[in-house]
Amino acid sequence: MTAFALDPEQTAWCAELRTLAAQRLRPLVEKGDPGHVNRPLVAELGRLGLLTRLFTSGALDLCLMRESLAQTCTEAETALALQGLGAHPVHAHGTPAQRERWLPGVREGTAVAAFALSEPGAGSDAAALTLRADRDGPGRWRLTGEKCWISNAPEADFYTVFARTTRDAGARGVTAFLVPSDRPGLTGTPLDLLSPHPVGALGFDAVPVTADDVLGETDQGFRVAMSTLNLFRPSVGAFAVGMAQAALDATLAHTAGREAFGGPLRDLQTVAHQVAEMSLRTEAARLMVYAAAAAYDAGDPDVPRRSAMAKLLATETAQYVVDAAVQLHGARALRRGHLLEHLYREVRAPRIYEGASEVQRAVIAKELYRTPRGTTYRGGTGEGGAR
Repeated sequence: MTAFALDPEQTAWCAELRTLAAQRLRPLVEKGDPGHVNRPLVAELGRLGLLTRLFTSGALDLCLMRESLAQTCTEAETALALQGLGAHPVHAHGTPAQRERWLPGVREGTAVAAFALSEPGAGSDAAALTLRADRDGPGRWRLTGEKCWISNAPEADFYTVFARTTRDAGARGVTAFLVPSDRPGLTGTPLDLLSPHPVGALGFDAVPVTADDVLGETDQGFRVAMSTLNLFRPSVGAFAVGMAQAALDATLAHTAGREAFGGPLRDLQTVAHQVAEMSLRTEAARLMVYAAAAAYDAGDPDVPRRSAMAKLLATETAQYVVDAAVQLHGARALRRGHLLEHLYREVRAPRIYEGASEVQRAVIAKELYRTPRGTTYRGGTGEGGAR
């Protein structure tokens, strides 16, 4: 077996996820209101046990879930991922009381979580956060400022919020807070974006928080953010691979059945070579995603570089594959409601959120130059390969 081949049980599970997405999740998406949290969909993810699995499985398992769901129902994939992204800091860094209060509802799909890091002037440069956490007595702060481009806002039940507790300290002066949506002074506005997901802006007008709301340690919130992103970045790549595979599958069916110039499109060398290139890039991205996830599960210290590489390659690949698929389908792919029209709107955002492609390149370069001179990276993951 190669280092990143899936075993029969994993392959069967992925097939089962695709079937569940088609039969039980897609119908709920079709009844939902685009741009808003689809609570029946989130609840169904809970009933299927997928939300619980977010917190009981490793990074590779998360990638398989996201890739499989994305092939059939991108909205279900995103609903699953946002629950994990918003609640993982509570799972990994929360107190027993915080976990007991919020995680059962997240697992059941009755509590909607959100990850509130980005700001109007601090998206890619997360260390430049300006949301203030002003002292209001021992163990008490008031949050003042804005967050923007926050998935599930303003409809989430609680937010993992990153705020500046020490000025002029860069990444070292940020603290993570668990903020319920009903806190006084917290307001939100939905944003209308290209993709049909719930995204909004949050306003903080002296929102009260206490030491009981801190996730992790004071002034160490950047570690909470980065540990979460290192886990979820490869799985963003898995989401992208799932979309690329869906576009590739549609293209194979279309070019095999579409007649042009005296025969099926697949008989044209330019078309066949294009499809081969789409498949090549999709498989390469998939293997890099699996490698990064396996490295995370094995506790490899090289996780930041691998995670950045996986997200970068997979999201850029998906953009290429979906665009090529649209070109090969022609004008029919531009009609509202066509699978590729949907994927074309979906595929653009992952190259920006959770660290834009340019940020991933910066992370990769930083990690490369951090390596002692004369040291080379191992191929694969050694004993920690996927099983």
